[in-house]
Amino acid sequence: MAAFDLLTVSAAAGPLAAAWSVHTLLLRRRLARARLDPLTGLPVRDEFQVRARQELRGLGRVVVLVDLDGFKAVNDMHGHAAGDAVLAAVGRRLRQWAADLGGSAGRLGGDEFAATAHPESVHRMPAHLRELYEMLRGPLVFRDRQLHVGASIGAFPVTDQLRPDLAAALRRADEAMYEAKRSGGGWHMVWGPIPEMTTTNGRRTGRPGTTPLPGGAR
Repeated sequence: MAAFDLLTVSAAAGPLAAAWSVHTLLLRRRLARARLDPLTGLPVRDEFQVRARQELRGLGRVVVLVDLDGFKAVNDMHGHAAGDAVLAAVGRRLRQWAADLGGSAGRLGGDEFAATAHPESVHRMPAHLRELYEMLRGPLVFRDRQLHVGASIGAFPVTDQLRPDLAAALRRADEAMYEAKRSGGGWHMVWGPIPEMTTTNGRRTGRPGTTPLPGGAR
C-alpha cells in the first residue's frame, strides 16, 4: 500500500477510534449509574450485596438493616417530594456513618436501607447504633419545614466463631430490626447461631414482603 494510502487510513481511523472511546466511556458511566440508586446515590440492592460479601470475608464485621418509621406519614402530609428529600438525607447520613466505621451502605428499596460496619470492637456497636439512631431521627429541613422520621435498626455481628453467608446475616439483622420496630423503634442487636430457617432475599422465608428467588430460597 502506498504511503499516501497509509496516511489516508490512519487519518480515517483517528476519528473512529475517538468516537469509540467516547462511546465506551458513556457506556461505562451508564453501567455505573445503573448500580447506584438515583435518589440517594447509594448502591442498589444487588450492588450492595456484592460489596458486602467482599467485606464479610474479614472478621469483626457487623451487618445493619434500617427501616424508617413514620415515612408514610411524611409522604401523605407533605407530598412525595418531601419523602424523596427524607430518603436522600437518610442516605447521606447512613453513608457517612458507615464510612466512619470502615463499612458501606446501600438502599434495598423503599424506605429500607442496609449497611456494614467494621468497628474497633463489636462490643462497642451498641454505642455506634445509638449514634446512628440519633442521626437518622434528627430533623430534616425541606422548603423551610422541619420533617421528622424515626428508625428501627437491627444489627448482627459476624465473628470468627460464626461466619454466615450474607443472606443469613441479613436475615438475622432483619429479625433484630423487626424486634426494634415492635418495641416502638430504636435499635436492637442479636448474637448467637443462625436458626435453622430458609432465607429469601436476606429475610426469613414467609415474612411479609419476601419474594421467592428463581430456583428457590437460599
